[in-house]
Amino acid sequence: MIKVSGKNKVALDIGCADGKFSLSMSPYFKKIIAIDLSRGMLDAGIKWQKEQRIKNISFKKADAYKTKYKDRTFDVIYSRRGPSKFSEIFRLLKNKGYFVEIKIGEKDTQKIKEIFGRGQDFGEWNESRLKKHKEELRDIGFKIIFSQEYFYDEYYKTEKDLKTFLEGVPIFEDFNARKDKKCLEKYTKLYKTKKGIELPRHRIVYVVQKR
Repeated sequence: MIKVSGKNKVALDIGCADGKFSLSMSPYFKKIIAIDLSRGMLDAGIKWQKEQRIKNISFKKADAYKTKYKDRTFDVIYSRRGPSKFSEIFRLLKNKGYFVEIKIGEKDTQKIKEIFGRGQDFGEWNESRLKKHKEELRDIGFKIIFSQEYFYDEYYKTEKDLKTFLEGVPIFEDFNARKDKKCLEKYTKLYKTKKGIELPRHRIVYVVQKR
């Protein structure tokens, strides 16, 4: 992100959540507009902003798929696991502007989804999301500057810790601690290590430029 930033540049954060990342990036941009659909998340970002006395960020409630900003408004647009409509991003970027994204990979938490028999994007782990997105981005008119996928493991000390995590994320939107108890116990038994209960993660990262 820092490599494509600039004190004279205006950036858009798509799906900013509580805004902590954009607050950390504020010294590197002239202005950042951070959008999200969650009023609660935006309020949290505004709270952090006031506490840190940061003045060059504006938190706005907006739909990332159809914003009201004019064509070629932003020098940089970025998204960290947020929604991204490539055609809308292309419209909003200035010529030679950059789009940076960190996306959840198709193999993310595959093992636990297989045991539960369901989950976010269940069964789609044989199609490369990075390859698909690169093709879509090129077709729209972006130049691929960088692309890479990353695999890593998270560890949870106890089954209760893993349960708490699953209750707060959309891996299983219908997760129920009581109904899913047997599946969670099975996963814990299979993937408990000396470090904790292993949960494999998958992320894809790319940086593209508007031609």
